Amino acid sequence: MREYGKPLAALAVAAVLLAGARFGLAGIARSNAEAEQTAMMAALLPGSSSFTPEEYGGEDENIAAVYAGETGYVVETVTDGYVGEIRLLVGVDASGAVTGAVVRQMEETFGLGGRAASDTGFLAQFLGTAGDAAVGENVDALTGATVTSKAITKGINSAAAFVTGADVSSGATEWGDWE
Repeated sequence: MREYGKPLAALAVAAVLLAGARFGLAGIARSNAEAEQTAMMAALLPGSSSFTPEEYGGEDENIAAVYAGETGYVVETVTDGYVGEIRLLVGVDASGAVTGAVVRQMEETFGLGGRAASDTGFLAQFLGTAGDAAVGENVDALTGATVTSKAITKGINSAAAFVTGADVSSGATEWGDWE
């Protein structure tokens, strides 16, 4: 039995060191994620550098979180795409105009809806809108990704409607048989 004593002790010491490193690095990882999120929000909402989380108790189920900046809001939305949820961060200035949007998370079909995360032309067409965009009318949908395009439009419309107080059940967010 003595021949197993040293390897077991070394294994126990290694486990303690790994647990300590994981615990110590967790704070750094959290800090880095917060800094990345703040930098992204500052890019989405020009003129703002600090963001305060606000309680959201409204009826729009697409809104997951709201952050107040000096010049408006960054609204996190979650909508249902073709494959799963699409999580967006949308910058909206105090007048209700969209100042930026970025896809933070989605699992849409590669080569079709998945292009929405990197197609800057698709996302850029929402800049300056105020929650009145509708796929097929004011928005050029991604080819082969109508459901994804509608989901992103719905999220952006919800973000702008939060600031402007617009009715999110208006024609701009009607989906007909898509829901």
